[in-house]
Amino acid sequence: MSRIPLPAVDTATGATAEVYAKVRKAAGGKLPNMYATMGQLSPSLTAAYLDAETALSTAGLARKDLETIKLLVSAQTGCDYCVAAHNMLGKLAGLSADDVRAIRQLENTGDAKRDALIRFVLGVLRQSGTVPAEAVADIRAAGYTDAQLLAIAYAISMITFTNTFNRINDTTVDFPAVE
Repeated sequence: MSRIPLPAVDTATGATAEVYAKVRKAAGGKLPNMYATMGQLSPSLTAAYLDAETALSTAGLARKDLETIKLLVSAQTGCDYCVAAHNMLGKLAGLSADDVRAIRQLENTGDAKRDALIRFVLGVLRQSGTVPAEAVADIRAAGYTDAQLLAIAYAISMITFTNTFNRINDTTVDFPAVE
């Protein structure tokens, strides 16, 4: 059970109701527990997060790449809420069940570009200090542009925010269980 009680979303008013409506529109009518809680606590931060997600979606990375990053980081941080969410969203983006399992378990997906992305993101997460020049050269050689490197960094920071909040809150998972 979440540490911060879920609000009565149907009686929300003002900025909270507005941000809930924005989430529901983006999520096909659903209001996930994470957004219900965040929207109650700070409609402005939640709206800013949604705007940042919109910007990220147009920053030049394919949805499969974004979901690869989000699932990988979530699995590495141990955020069960985000793992479940991005396991499902990854499949909706076109990743296969084998792909999402491989990403979670740090196995090769069989897609050289995706595997290069996984290695790069893991290196960023695991190594402190400046990312080695050879790691940047390798991700560029895999076909990622400098603009996409910016999007990769932004995706890592965005998912780290939700991972951290959900780990603090122990947000009740309302996505399909991960097989």
